[in-house]
Amino acid sequence: MKASHLVVGLGALAAAAAAAAPASAATLDTVKSRGQLVCGVNNSLAGFSAPDEKGQWSGIDVDYCKALAAVVLGDASKVKYVPLTAKERLTALQTGEIDVLARNTTWTMSRDTGLGLSFVGVNYYDGQGFMVKNALGVKSAKELNGASVCVQAGTTTELNLADYFRTHGMKYQSVVFDTSDQTLAGFNSERCDVLTSDQSQLYGLRSKLPDPSKASVLPEVISKEPLGPVVRQGDDQWFNIARWTLFAMLNLEEAGVTSKNVDEMLKTANPDIKRLLGVEGDFGSKMGVTNDFAVKIVKAVGNYGESFERTVGQGSPLKIARGQNALWNAGGIQYAPPVR
Repeated sequence: MKASHLVVGLGALAAAAAAAAPASAATLDTVKSRGQLVCGVNNSLAGFSAPDEKGQWSGIDVDYCKALAAVVLGDASKVKYVPLTAKERLTALQTGEIDVLARNTTWTMSRDTGLGLSFVGVNYYDGQGFMVKNALGVKSAKELNGASVCVQAGTTTELNLADYFRTHGMKYQSVVFDTSDQTLAGFNSERCDVLTSDQSQLYGLRSKLPDPSKASVLPEVISKEPLGPVVRQGDDQWFNIARWTLFAMLNLEEAGVTSKNVDEMLKTANPDIKRLLGVEGDFGSKMGVTNDFAVKIVKAVGNYGESFERTVGQGSPLKIARGQNALWNAGGIQYAPPVR
């Protein structure tokens, strides 16, 4: 698919945003009345959001949904997961089909300013890369001139792909699919030489191959892909709750508050931790939730570091290094404003 097609797609989404009714300032009331948070997710991205054979959802995006449900409903299990394709996801949020989108979605200017949507933060810093079969003998993306490339429609991946090949004076042929599983099937059946997506997704897709050891992710990272949850514009209260759910997870890790020690940490004399855990101040109530909202989060899913390691890190099959997703004081760029 040509880059121009992506621009047209974004234009259609903008038109849909304009036609949709503006978000009312009552999302919190709606969720409470319903007794359930409706969260848009990816249906099959290992480590981010996917159901197991029993229908139980897990992943770093799923943990965010659970954390938000714990904050607003007091119960992390009260989530309805709505699986969405890349093409469906933004429209589903615009039209009110879901309350929040937590589906490995890249924060871009056009999405943030032209679609009636707001990104609440970044829960995973990523970048686009390439996966090849080892038999191809390719060690660098700069050796891909003339390659056929499997790519998912309706993503920033298409435009990044076009930009990279044009910048390096190379030619390629797109083989476009609607879902990530379809791109993997195309790659596995040799309909293309290369599969391109966010690097985190490439590792997840590689784990699904019959023999993952026969494919490699090339070293080049060709784009910035800050992935994060999204809400509709027009409801500042809901935006604040969604944003500070993520920020609380990061601050909990920085403060050393974990799912195992939170009860002891409630007794701390540290004023920063007291405010974070709601022992002092009324920071939660100002948003319309309880002051101990961070306690509910950490008891439900742990802090950001615990969630990361369990879902995509060393405690998961993906074993992705923290890298730039480490906290700012540990060599990464993850950072949350203070509670004060």
